[in-house]
Amino acid sequence: MPLCRLCFQLVCLAVLACASVAGAQEAKIGYVDMKRLFDEAPQVQMVRDNLDREFRPRDEAVGADEARLAQMERDVAENDALTVTQRQTLEADIRNLRRSIQRRREDLAEEVRFRTTAETNALEETIELAVAEVAKSGGYDLILTSPVAFASDRLDITNDVLQWLESDANNQDQTP
Repeated sequence: MPLCRLCFQLVCLAVLACASVAGAQEAKIGYVDMKRLFDEAPQVQMVRDNLDREFRPRDEAVGADEARLAQMERDVAENDALTVTQRQTLEADIRNLRRSIQRRREDLAEEVRFRTTAETNALEETIELAVAEVAKSGGYDLILTSPVAFASDRLDITNDVLQWLESDANNQDQTP
């Protein structure tokens, strides 16, 4: 038993010695709220605007076809004067249009997901670069990103990263 106690005391002493050496050399630590960056970074809004401009015409075209489909369905339901052949033709047209709309919606959704993922990956790289640049210029040894259990406002450098991203976005706007 005394040997175990001696080993335990030596381990405790070693831990205390390491802690005091580590404490003598203070590390500068920062924290970045990633959710806030993805909500407020100007690059995020630019990507949203670009994706909207890119996909809105196709979405509106599908929407117009959906309105046309609804009108066709109303016409078939409300028109008792249609012959059997006319009704069958209209119902076939309705089925074909419905399938076409469904296919186009699925294709559009898949393409939007693909482009959004690609743009998000590019944004993540830009944000990582911003965090690294702010950390280097601020002399930080460690940067933590959300989610964390707690980070004091003293450690939060999110505003600095946002400023870097805004400056970068402005530089990109001015580049021909």
